[in-house]
Amino acid sequence: MLSAFRFTPLFVALAATIPVAAQAEEAQAEGFIEGSSLNLHFRNAYFNRNEKNRKVEDKREWGQGAVARFESGYTPGTIGFGLDAHAMIGLKLDGGSGHAGTSILPSEPGDKARHAFSTAGGAIKLKGFDTEFKAGDLFLTNPVIAGGESRMLPQTFRGVAVTNNSIDGLMLEGGKVSFTKPYNQSGHRRINTYYSNQTPEQDSQNLSWAGASWSGTEHITANVYAAELKDIWNQYYADFDYTYVVNDLVSLNPGVHFYHTQDTGQSKLGSIDNNTWSVHFTVAAGYHSVTAAYQRVNGNTPFDYINLGDSIFLDNSRMYSDFNAPNERSWKLQYDYDFAGLGVPGLSTSLSYSRGKADLTKASQDTEFYDFYNADGKNARHWERDFDLKYVFQEGQLKDLSVLLRYATHRANAAYASEQDNDEFRVIVDYPLNVF
Repeated sequence: MLSAFRFTPLFVALAATIPVAAQAEEAQAEGFIEGSSLNLHFRNAYFNRNEKNRKVEDKREWGQGAVARFESGYTPGTIGFGLDAHAMIGLKLDGGSGHAGTSILPSEPGDKARHAFSTAGGAIKLKGFDTEFKAGDLFLTNPVIAGGESRMLPQTFRGVAVTNNSIDGLMLEGGKVSFTKPYNQSGHRRINTYYSNQTPEQDSQNLSWAGASWSGTEHITANVYAAELKDIWNQYYADFDYTYVVNDLVSLNPGVHFYHTQDTGQSKLGSIDNNTWSVHFTVAAGYHSVTAAYQRVNGNTPFDYINLGDSIFLDNSRMYSDFNAPNERSWKLQYDYDFAGLGVPGLSTSLSYSRGKADLTKASQDTEFYDFYNADGKNARHWERDFDLKYVFQEGQLKDLSVLLRYATHRANAAYASEQDNDEFRVIVDYPLNVF
């Protein structure tokens, strides 16, 4: 009796590395101890969201996080063995009752924030013929599964991953994960999505992916990825980015990002057929740059992604809003400046304005899964203004310490959402240390 066989993203990724790996020359191993490293990362994070709607409490939390990451080298031989390990802790510095919920800290009953949370994990790894395999707790960053990095501690995933770098400029990768450890939680849980009304029974059992990233052509980068969130969606991604150097001072940078999402298997989040894309054009002149971007969601459900993650590689995903409502159109204008031009290296700033419009009467009316439909939402509009100021110490004992100030203002009309007016302020201090 023949059994069904499916070319899953993970299988494609593994198969793609075989012919290349078989022809690769054996790399010289660094040694398990000689090639090891230990890095510490301290992050102090303050989050203040000033709600502008009646009966909605402001959210204010402040915490200190620390992450220790050990990465071994590989034992000598055709197939080298290694080990990675990490430990994290998050401490509450402030977060009074009634004002919790920024997602920096875990929430407790009574709208309170927990005083501390921690976690630890590890992964075994094998390397041979320019191919690396890892199994355990993983730090992942790609367009279809990226761990959240915007709060106090990073998000991790539990599963397996493989990467291959046999061809200069080409990175092939794939993997499969079954659990995630969110950035504001000690334990692991099944994978769900950010914008859905998902219940634990609707969580996915696993996510598998495969992709290729190209940077082997000067001034050009391109990515192609596919992922399956079991019984929820198949998601496909492609991007292309090109930088044209006019002269020593001026460069032009057009780029495009595209996602297609389609329900699959048991369709636990209902019918999904979504094409979302964005295009940008940046003009850089000396220490200045100006970017214009346009983004479009085509589908009756929003563009959705992994909960608390960063796998939304779109131009108009901002500090508060992703501008990703069903059938939404949005544009952005952004200005960046590097103060090295005024003799202050390490200081930079960014200012942007984004505006979106959607007809929410065309959104899916099956609100069991996505709650975007609004019978009065034909002319739904909102806008966001963002300002960032960052300084990175360039030398001395504080070298590489950075201070980031972020401020966002978001306003929406009643047709879009009546409880999304807010001013948001964040302060993030990062201090990375290399122990060895």
